[in-house]
Amino acid sequence: MIERGERKRDLGLIGLIRNGPCHGLYGPNDALEWLLRMKFNNQFGNNRERERGPRTNRDRSRMVNPKLSIFLLNLWCFLSLYIAIESPQYAVVHSESDFEIRFYRKSTWISAPVQNPSFEKATKNGFHRLFQYIQGANLNWSRIAMTAPVLTSIVPGAGPLHSSSYLVQFYLPLKFQASPPLPLPELKLKPCDWEAHCVAVRKFSGFARDEKVIKEAEKLATSLSRFPLANSTSERGYAYAIAQYDSPFRLIGRVNEVWVDVDAADLEGCKSSAIAAF
Repeated sequence: MIERGERKRDLGLIGLIRNGPCHGLYGPNDALEWLLRMKFNNQFGNNRERERGPRTNRDRSRMVNPKLSIFLLNLWCFLSLYIAIESPQYAVVHSESDFEIRFYRKSTWISAPVQNPSFEKATKNGFHRLFQYIQGANLNWSRIAMTAPVLTSIVPGAGPLHSSSYLVQFYLPLKFQASPPLPLPELKLKPCDWEAHCVAVRKFSGFARDEKVIKEAEKLATSLSRFPLANSTSERGYAYAIAQYDSPFRLIGRVNEVWVDVDAADLEGCKSSAIAAF
């Protein structure tokens, strides 16, 4: 039976995990599961000690210090806010007061399909799987640098946000564009190849909450309906994506965007000749 003092320490450690800079990476039970694994590993070491005698210095070095591990993880997330990271390459081909049209070159992403009526929960679920992938949960055991944005594509359908199906997508760094490491099957991820295309983009600040996302997407739809040179390429209704550039730890100065693929062949930068030359 767990002593009261030990239970209090465990709750404190779980709080450090869930409330730290990396809190957006954890599902509801992941912090508890991670802590229990560390406790099991340490307990296993205690049992072996009783069987074979006192630990050596080498044995002690292998023991997991939960507070130190959590501190290092949160420090890594905090420092990552200030390190320049890669993003997909684009060129702005047209600007309006409330949106712009960009031309994105061909690229490869890793996507996580998610079934959930909530945009926020779907993004969290998908990114949690993608984070495991970039931390080495792939067939090459490759560690992959973080990139931006994390893109959540809304598949048109039913539900409060006109969707219950999402694709959470991670842009692969240039180093892995030609040959992406294959994800472990249990993550249910898949590579996604983007052809060169034009995208209408509307920026907005703050946190990308369920209610805010649909309002910003509707504003971009209204702007595009008044712009004769661009039409949405979706044949299944208004399909859009939300691009998030910041860690959950950043409270001010957050940058988000609504993306809509458009057919803007009359714009100089979106013509087929420009696409071929890019």
